[in-house]
Amino acid sequence: MEEMEYKFLKSLSNQYPTIAAASTEIINLQAILNLPKGTEHFLTDIHGEYEQFCHVLKNGSGSVRRKIDEEFGNTLSEKDKKSLATLIYYPREKLELILQTEDNIEDWYKITLHRLVQITKRVSSKYTRSKVRKALPKDFAYIIEELITEKAEIHDKEAYYNEIIHTIIKIGRAPEFIIALSNLIQRLVIDHLHIVGDIYDRGPGPHIIMDTLKQYHSVDVQWGNHDIVWMGAAAGSLACIANVIRMSARYGNLDTLEEGYGINLIPLATFALDTYRNVNCDAFSIKYNTDYNTKDLSLDMKMHKAISMIQFKLEGQIIRRRPEFGMENRLLLDKIDYEKKTVVVDGVAYPIKDTEFPTVDPADPYRLTPEEEVVIDRLRHAFVHCEKLQNHVRFLFAKGSMYKIYNSNLLYHGCVPVDEDGNFQSVNIYGKKYSGRKLYDVLDEYARKGFYSNQDAGEKLKGQDILWYIWTGPYSPVFGKDKMTTFERYFIEDKTTHKEVKNAYYRLLEEESFISRILEEFGLDKDKSRIINGHVPVEIKRGETPIKCGGKLLIIDGGFSKAYQEKTGIAGYTLVANSYGMRLVSHEPFTSAEEAVRNESDIFSDTINVETYRERHRVADTDIGVSLQESIYHLEQLLKAYQLGILIEKDE
Repeated sequence: MEEMEYKFLKSLSNQYPTIAAASTEIINLQAILNLPKGTEHFLTDIHGEYEQFCHVLKNGSGSVRRKIDEEFGNTLSEKDKKSLATLIYYPREKLELILQTEDNIEDWYKITLHRLVQITKRVSSKYTRSKVRKALPKDFAYIIEELITEKAEIHDKEAYYNEIIHTIIKIGRAPEFIIALSNLIQRLVIDHLHIVGDIYDRGPGPHIIMDTLKQYHSVDVQWGNHDIVWMGAAAGSLACIANVIRMSARYGNLDTLEEGYGINLIPLATFALDTYRNVNCDAFSIKYNTDYNTKDLSLDMKMHKAISMIQFKLEGQIIRRRPEFGMENRLLLDKIDYEKKTVVVDGVAYPIKDTEFPTVDPADPYRLTPEEEVVIDRLRHAFVHCEKLQNHVRFLFAKGSMYKIYNSNLLYHGCVPVDEDGNFQSVNIYGKKYSGRKLYDVLDEYARKGFYSNQDAGEKLKGQDILWYIWTGPYSPVFGKDKMTTFERYFIEDKTTHKEVKNAYYRLLEEESFISRILEEFGLDKDKSRIINGHVPVEIKRGETPIKCGGKLLIIDGGFSKAYQEKTGIAGYTLVANSYGMRLVSHEPFTSAEEAVRNESDIFSDTINVETYRERHRVADTDIGVSLQESIYHLEQLLKAYQLGILIEKDE
């Protein structure tokens, strides 16, 4: 036995000090390998729509309802199934309505508790007793374990279980027990959650979504461009801060910053009122929804213009500081002719709608005025010292990455940048060229430096500039376009200037050889793996499909954001992968949780079976299974070392 192996086994023997302990763990792990694999749930492009997000999370994209159908079949009416499903999604709210309308509440409790116990048994059956025990709510852990575990030694089981339920009702704990069982069912029906980018922007509640994700039992996040810009803002990138505020203003969501995160926008409001008091701000209209208070409209338009001009200046400073980014064509403030009222874009002069820029010095257009410097410095202080935002972004770094490989699926938000011939695009990152997987890895590395590095100010600034580049750069994997035409959309009528050309990746999606090369680039088997992708809404109304290249690529952005739903025709796709196969679920627009409770309405509609496995997948077929098999191997080596006397058993 080699010295390194001996040292490793000796260390392992501290955890398993006897033959019996090592043998028991081998048996346990081998048994786990033969359990059905857990259900994975994939969501993307949530864009702050917290009510719909929370509902989809509660119903597991139809997984709860499927369990009800499997358990009760034709023994329950459609009405009773809907009522039971709604109770599981919203137990507190539904109970409140039931208590107001039900004549015989004790009978209802008895029937409902029996049904919930049956569903709990079903959803817990694929897990070890240990894993289920860890998920049990503390207040009712012992009782639930008794109810969902068969007791062979009890002769009259029915009487035993009925008496438990009768006692729960008798002592007045039925409502709390129903809530506990409903939450447990939600917890067990999904084993792991994947968020394939874009939690932030457009919708009103990204902070609520983040709070929910932080409490979720098992989750990973692939960063989207809209997440990255918030991460950059939390890191202190001035350009990212300006972008975050501008988008919040544009979509009437400044409340997210002020009330959701407690970020003080008074310095910006005061500056905007003073500097833009008599300035034309028509180009900076607000795309608000029904919750928006229009009394704030005039001020918000002024703030919108003020922060936009600061943004254009700050971005110009980065572009000049980082010529390797190759974004000189985005320097437009110095291309304005104030006499002719034109701006030159890509060598062509276009009429410009607005030239009232009181803070822009034509001789040095990218310099902030002293007043702007004060404003952005105070905003930076607010972002980097916002405890809630910092907490959320640390979570995104801890649970997130530019891409993830999980159970033979490659998950990323945007695209793998390629040139027109489909070759992986070579990108200059601080003097060195990267492409394919290495480009993702180096961007991930610099993004983390931008947030965490405190020893080297130069590296931290490089990281912050990379965070901004990932948000808007021409070869950013999560942006996927040649440019972001924010300036043109505000100031130029000619819509040809608004066009943002997608990376050639999107043109090549149906070519199997292209998708296979991407999978191989990330170390995956091209015949057994697939890509799961977000970012670009699938326009069902135009006949588009989320299934590309014969199912080797799935694009699951269907318009969670209300801003996209008119364009897509639905309210988002989600993906569910369980031990039987994979299915795509399309969702109807969500109105409110209140309506879902009162009318017992759900929002998933059509289901598309992407793949049905010939044999049910087990834990052994997953990444966790590979890890468990490695553990079994090492435990078998430890067992052999004990049996040969190389290591001596310890007294436990």
